[in-house]
Amino acid sequence: METTSLMQSLLSLVLVIAAIFVLAWLLRRVQNLRPRTAGAMRVHSGISVGQRERVLWIEAGGQHLLIGVAPGRVNTLHVFDTAPDVTCAEPTLMSSPTPPNFGDLLKKALGRSE
Repeated sequence: METTSLMQSLLSLVLVIAAIFVLAWLLRRVQNLRPRTAGAMRVHSGISVGQRERVLWIEAGGQHLLIGVAPGRVNTLHVFDTAPDVTCAEPTLMSSPTPPNFGDLLKKALGRSE
């Protein structure tokens, strides 16, 4: 009687853990199905200017805007008449497809080159 109860408890525990993994997998799949653009808005580039403040270059409704984003506040800094023609020598984190390697950044910060 005791081993049957123990086996039922272990089987229930395994089923609950399996259900958690299946739900997490489904949630990840559903999130990947969403479109990456938010309607007519697109973030072209951004830079952090403080711990929680950012400056973003966005396109919304065919207009290009430079906005400042802080906790609880969004301010328009500049509205461009025409789309800016910007060529960056070094891509920003938001526009690069893969983040930079932490080891390379650490070597660069410490001044070591190999």
